[in-house]
Amino acid sequence: MWATDTGSRPPVAIGIAHGIVGAIGLAVLLLALRGPARGVESGVGSFGLLSAAMCGAALLTGLVFLLRRSSVVMAIHAGIAITGWVLLLAWDSLG
Repeated sequence: MWATDTGSRPPVAIGIAHGIVGAIGLAVLLLALRGPARGVESGVGSFGLLSAAMCGAALLTGLVFLLRRSSVVMAIHAGIAITGWVLLLAWDSLG
């Protein structure tokens, strides 16, 4: 099993499955953004759109990571995805 080996990488299939789940989540978020405006009164009205943009950027950097397998690209991907997730949580909780 790859988790017990030191220095080994997980199979590419896990990364592809992770990307598919992320793409489905982005599609669901885009569908949610088509509804009525939310969060304008509390100042988070644009957080949903910003979250979708960040999640799309995370999806693109994830594809770059799949091709390059660089730790720098992985860190950029994670930072963008976490920022998108936090914006989504703020939009949902305050909107």
